[in-house]
Amino acid sequence: MPSTGPDPATPESSRLLDVVGLSYFPLALAARLPYAMIVVGVLTLVVAVRDSLTLGGLTSAAAGLGAAAIGPLIGAAADRWGQRPTLLVAATVNTLALVAMVIVVHSSLPSVAVTITAIVLGASAPQPGPMSRSRLVALIGHRIAPQHRPKVLQSTMAYESGADEMVFVAGPVLVGVLATVADPTAPVLAAAVLNLVAVGGFALHRTATEHSAHRTSTPPEPARQLFSAGVMVLVVAAFGVGTVFGSVLTSLTALMQSLGHADQSGLVYGVLGVGSAVLALASGRFPTRFRLASRLLVFAGVLVVGTVVHATAPILATTTGIPVLVGVVLAMAIAGTGVGPYLVATFSLAAERSPRGRSATVMTMVGSSLTVGQASSSALTGSIADAFSATTAMWLTVAAGGLVLLAALANRLMNRPTGTMVG
Repeated sequence: MPSTGPDPATPESSRLLDVVGLSYFPLALAARLPYAMIVVGVLTLVVAVRDSLTLGGLTSAAAGLGAAAIGPLIGAAADRWGQRPTLLVAATVNTLALVAMVIVVHSSLPSVAVTITAIVLGASAPQPGPMSRSRLVALIGHRIAPQHRPKVLQSTMAYESGADEMVFVAGPVLVGVLATVADPTAPVLAAAVLNLVAVGGFALHRTATEHSAHRTSTPPEPARQLFSAGVMVLVVAAFGVGTVFGSVLTSLTALMQSLGHADQSGLVYGVLGVGSAVLALASGRFPTRFRLASRLLVFAGVLVVGTVVHATAPILATTTGIPVLVGVVLAMAIAGTGVGPYLVATFSLAAERSPRGRSATVMTMVGSSLTVGQASSSALTGSIADAFSATTAMWLTVAAGGLVLLAALANRLMNRPTGTMVG
């Protein structure tokens, strides 16, 4: 994404922290937490109250459909009118949708009412992660001295993906803790409160208006550039990771339900994010000769290994006597090691390939596709778990891992350059 250069009146810096201030990163991290709690929290709520994995999966799928339809438009609105008003409106609507979800699930209303509420919930998701990436990429292009931009950009993309992974660890764990010590309603209401406080604070942070002030006066590139092969392969890559998340979470929930511990699914699922967060942060230190396309391939392979271990954990338990949960935890750790660097590379390439003036839209497209993948695979996995068994549903994770690998291969075959994104 080309840069028009810094404002002559604005001093350049070598550190992003000097540009955004000490409060930015904790606030942006907290703003991600409600989004990380929604999928697991709603799934846990619906399964616990309505006693149906199928409905729980369909609810997640409905939220994904809402995100797919409206999520990129939220990004486009931020590109056009700025992040502050866009985030404030989305956070308010999303909070009301979370409260409505609790009321509807506990009511005698039919399942279709739950599904409709979930669509609104997904459609209004503020998606602070993509917004933060877009905000920081623009500020790097305008406020960081040119000689420092490549290193700062790589470190920033690594941190942003690491932050996503940290909250996607903390989110399910918090859901599990609240559902265990209180009840399944508590995580959803907690997400509603955090939505107003954290996302609202992120929207009101001074970088939101500074980002808007630095937006180039040059007209944005045509919208058709959003659907270039280089962008769409990244959308597919993120969708693949989402299908891994959804199939793993739902099959794990089915497994834990069969063991009588469905409300603790989030605690076990949180293991996936440990290696993911560590490796995502560490990828900022990877040598530049380890190109982004190569990273996608390498860590897609690691992710596939993790999904195979997950699917075969019940078989190993039968043949070796190793408890099935031990195998599942090992699978979560392996898969997480692959997910973190894979997402860092995906969003780094998205930053490079964003058409001028369309950064928030592209980041939201990629982020939304991850959500859609998670929701749709949750629906499919839940249906198979109900129709057959949890162990059968666990094999869907292998197919999801294969999609991640195919996207990485397609990106490599495109042989696109991975030059420095500076604006």
